[in-house]
Amino acid sequence: MKRHRILAAILVQVFVTLSFTAAHAGFLDDLGKKLGLSDTQSGNLDDSTIVKGLKEALATGTSRAVKSVAKTDGYFANDLIKIPIPEKIRSVTNLLGKFGFQPQVDEFVLSMNRAAEKAAPKAAEYFVSALREMTFDDARKILQGGNTAATEYFKEKTGEKIFSAFKPAVASSMQNVGVTRRYNQMTDSLKSIPFAGATAGSLDLDTYVTTKAVDGLFVMLGEEEKKIRTDPAARGTELLRKVFGK
Repeated sequence: MKRHRILAAILVQVFVTLSFTAAHAGFLDDLGKKLGLSDTQSGNLDDSTIVKGLKEALATGTSRAVKSVAKTDGYFANDLIKIPIPEKIRSVTNLLGKFGFQPQVDEFVLSMNRAAEKAAPKAAEYFVSALREMTFDDARKILQGGNTAATEYFKEKTGEKIFSAFKPAVASSMQNVGVTRRYNQMTDSLKSIPFAGATAGSLDLDTYVTTKAVDGLFVMLGEEEKKIRTDPAARGTELLRKVFGK
């Protein structure tokens, strides 16, 4: 008899819970939004809206990212993406610094960053072209992914293409700002250091600076994506607010 009463009580509780849930669906939806569950996460946005929103977000993010690195000191003054002395010659530059050649080392570092800043605008057209390849499936996965899911997808799909297209622009920019000349001047300074015993060796500066420049672009794109996903103020259009709104 006792077991029957317990079972009946459980059934009544389940019925009450289900009735409450149905009657307060709107309340639960509001609660879900406050907890960070958007309409997109519950599948209420159609595929075309999601894709359009993501493409607009990436177009906005890439534009901001390129502008942020293409200006003077865009790389050089940004600790996240500043291009440092290559690891391969760090012992040499440390030695040069100790013997009074730090200004030459600093000029070399500055010239690498200036080359990246001058080449950066070239990347914009390749970012735009890559957006056309995004599918409905890709878009939904990206939207439901982490704060840099789109950036990672973008990097995986287009990183090599952008590198190949970016490298000639970086090489040309390096020629204009005198990166190689400053590198040679810096390493030639070793000759004036008695018993230096250190050589700079061969270094593919074009590849090094291009790699760092492209990596920096994706870092900044990731930062812009985080803002759009997490900061309402960064969503400049109604579509972005609809797709990323919480």
